[in-house]
Amino acid sequence: MADNLVIVESPAKAKTISQFLGKDYTVRASMGHVRDLPKSTMGIDIEKDFTPSYTVPADKKKTIASLKKYIKKDTNIWIATDEDREGEAIGWHLLQALKVKPTEHAVKRIVFHEITKTAILNSLKKPREINENLVDAQQARRILDRLVGYELSPLLWKKVRYGLSAGRVQSVAVRLIVEREREIEAFKPEEYWKITGTFIGDAKKKFEAQLSKIDNKKVAVGNKESSEGIVKNLKDANYKISKINEKETKRNPAPPFITSTLQQEASRKLGFSVKKTMVVAQQLYEGVKLDKAASGLITYMRTDSFNLSGQAISRAHKVIEHLYGKEYVAGKPRVYKKAKGAQEAHEAIRPVNLEKTPEDVKSFLNKDQFKLYELIWKRTIACQMTEAKMKNIDVQIQSSKEGKDLPYLFKATGQTILFPGFMKVYIEGEDHPDEETKAGKHEKFLPPLKEGEDLHCEKIDPTQHFTQPPHRYTEASLVKKLESEGIGRPSTYAPTISTIMTRGYIEKDGKALKPTDTGKVVNDLLVEHFPDIVDYKFTAEMEEDLDLIAEGKKEWVPLLKAFYEPFHKNIVEKEKSVKKSDIVNEETYEICDKCGSKMVIKLGRYGKFLSCSNYPECKNAKPLDKGDDEGKPSIDSELKKKLSGKKCDKCGEPMEIKTGRYGEFLGCSGYPKCKNIQPIIKFSVVKCPRCKNGQLVERRTRKGGKIFYGCNQFPKCKFATWDKPVIEKCKKCEGMLVEKGKKIMCIECDKEELEKKKKKK
Repeated sequence: MADNLVIVESPAKAKTISQFLGKDYTVRASMGHVRDLPKSTMGIDIEKDFTPSYTVPADKKKTIASLKKYIKKDTNIWIATDEDREGEAIGWHLLQALKVKPTEHAVKRIVFHEITKTAILNSLKKPREINENLVDAQQARRILDRLVGYELSPLLWKKVRYGLSAGRVQSVAVRLIVEREREIEAFKPEEYWKITGTFIGDAKKKFEAQLSKIDNKKVAVGNKESSEGIVKNLKDANYKISKINEKETKRNPAPPFITSTLQQEASRKLGFSVKKTMVVAQQLYEGVKLDKAASGLITYMRTDSFNLSGQAISRAHKVIEHLYGKEYVAGKPRVYKKAKGAQEAHEAIRPVNLEKTPEDVKSFLNKDQFKLYELIWKRTIACQMTEAKMKNIDVQIQSSKEGKDLPYLFKATGQTILFPGFMKVYIEGEDHPDEETKAGKHEKFLPPLKEGEDLHCEKIDPTQHFTQPPHRYTEASLVKKLESEGIGRPSTYAPTISTIMTRGYIEKDGKALKPTDTGKVVNDLLVEHFPDIVDYKFTAEMEEDLDLIAEGKKEWVPLLKAFYEPFHKNIVEKEKSVKKSDIVNEETYEICDKCGSKMVIKLGRYGKFLSCSNYPECKNAKPLDKGDDEGKPSIDSELKKKLSGKKCDKCGEPMEIKTGRYGEFLGCSGYPKCKNIQPIIKFSVVKCPRCKNGQLVERRTRKGGKIFYGCNQFPKCKFATWDKPVIEKCKKCEGMLVEKGKKIMCIECDKEELEKKKKKK
């Protein structure tokens, strides 16, 4: 029996480390956490300082029993779990579950940033004790999340739908996505025109320039008429280069990868999800078989530190000089500003050995492993290379006629790379690169030009454009936003995104993330009734408090108490005051075609649908079609005047004309406190030709919002027609007249012709 038991989390990690240790060491895996809060109960004694009651899950009892077999009275136990809070907590839980007695066993905690023989042997020389502060920070996070989930989720079951759940950081991520979606929905595109000239100078090479100024003011051409006027004014104009500005600029490389930036770049450049990036990075960290032995290829992948060891920088410089030349080596080691709260004892994500190029290890890696290793290798090498030197050229072109300058100034820009520096190896990606961003990373050539040079204008081309709404978040840009707001930490980004997708709060549209109907409803409930839970600043401050606990600068029990007492009080209050119907039901002006009651929009497991408000007496339900914007009727000025003074019959606030998926409707200006809405019904003075009592009113179909005219006595009278009624009556039979294209026809006298037209349709 070996004298030493080394415990790690995964079999892959155990297999790699076991190669570096002698026969006196046994290396075994815990398979992650071995204890957690129970699933069936809260597992937290709130009255006794939030004391947690941990249990060993059934599937981990075998693991504990197996590990105990390797522990004798004098066995040294080495906890070699990951170096972050989660790893520290796994180690602490292991000792509790194994019931290790300090009087009988020497317990040693070892940490390392990379899984190599040198790193492992060095860690054995510098063991320490379990860091209780890190364990407390992890426990505080786990208990916080349990308190939120265990008390808020049942409320969602009652007020929204059974089976829903809420999370502390996850709910904030959903809010970001919902608010972005509503920015997009509310966005009104504005028209603008670009006017591009194609010019030829002495070099006889074509180049393009944009109209940039009119009367020395930045150009703003808002419509076709304006653009046509400018083109007309420029007819037969002369052009001359009035000024050329040349400027040399420098660009520095991006810092080495931390968890968040690796996730972002792998998404942009490789199309990896955040979860996939972490899975593949874990494989590269834990060890890949190279030739006869396995070895870790990258350093620990959960880090927020830009720090690189002196040895890594020295190796990077040697590799750069060997592969690209001495002129590409940075003059002095590049040191990057640390992120807020970063642990400088950790390193950035880098290859363990930079001398192992991607091509050197390609045959030992699968496709995804190779792509990610290549990305990390290139980024690390690039961060220690010289800056790129660029030459930017700005050419101004003056228009004139008959010797007099016109107010129109064109501009052409070009960029040449004088020395590529780090750009020879790596250029950082963008989530949504615009034309300027793209141009700033690539050469854009202009032909040889000089000031005073006359130019021939081949054509002036006006093109129509529209301002674009903000982009939806991608996984990469969401991680970037969460990080910038101080929400979450390196270990939380991937599980946060996975969780909100699994819960059905968001879904993917290509790479973009968009909220589901359920996500919107749950978010709105939390924003209105539990603002702290989804408040960006509050959540970020909670993360900072957890960091302070990890540093031993704050106690965890007072933190939990300060959070829980107002939170629980609010839960109790909202249990009574919030009505489910106010959350999940939206009034519409759609009429039930079975009983004539109003239809309401309800939330089901698969999203929103139309249901009769007279349920359960009437069980009519229909899918909620998106409809389209075409064919929605607009309200004329006379009707607007009549509606402008209308007051809400529920709260007395003014009613406003709003636009929904079926066209215009009246909504209370006191929304969201008052959610009263009313249909805008356009009455005609034409009596119903069938029942003779009702009047015809303008209505819209549920699907597509198509206009039709029906009796206001529905459902007693179900007369309806697509044709617009005319006030006058037929002179022959006094029947109803309707508009049919450009013709006025009688529904009685011209009955056959109208029927033929309907059949043709």
